[in-house]
Amino acid sequence: MPNKGKPGAPKPASSGALRVLLIDEEPGRAAILERALLDAGYELVSRLTSTHRLAEHVAASAPDIVIVDMDSPDRDSLENMAVLSRSNPKPVILFSGEDDEDTIAGAIRAGVSAYVADGMNPDRVRPIIQVAVARFREFQALKAELQHTKEQLADRKLIDKAKGLLMKHRNFSEDQAYHAMRKLAMERNQRLVDTARSVIEVFEMLDGGGL
Repeated sequence: MPNKGKPGAPKPASSGALRVLLIDEEPGRAAILERALLDAGYELVSRLTSTHRLAEHVAASAPDIVIVDMDSPDRDSLENMAVLSRSNPKPVILFSGEDDEDTIAGAIRAGVSAYVADGMNPDRVRPIIQVAVARFREFQALKAELQHTKEQLADRKLIDKAKGLLMKHRNFSEDQAYHAMRKLAMERNQRLVDTARSVIEVFEMLDGGGL
């Protein structure tokens, strides 16, 4: 049986079955959704009554998807979802009776992948989950791409700064500065950006912390 209120050892996942953590404060409604999930081929690893300490429950039960069914998500519930989104992102589906724009916007900011404002319909569980998972994966891919771009720009700035220091203090041309760093990186078996960082640190020490 799934865990009803606290994290425990998750059930072994059946082959190919996505693992679901279900949160619903109403036992009768939760039982209907649980049955719909099982009938659709999903595995229920835990069933909780609130989002309290959600990130800890997710870390303990390791679900693939989190489904929250509540009449009206309050600030604490949304904050718990936001903590999960920051620490251990998962596709989160929120079934709610609220359809006002502020609540929906708050849920999206908290990391909810799919907000279903007209409540839970067992017949729609599978397509909703499929859409939520697809959206989550697309968002995570875009997020990773953005992070990679930011890291590349930061590395480029460090390399340019190191080149500038070599040009200033060693009278190198830009080409000479670049090739000197590249040669040093190869000798040290380092990434070019790590060599650039070392060059900057050396000149900053020589200048007493000021350039």
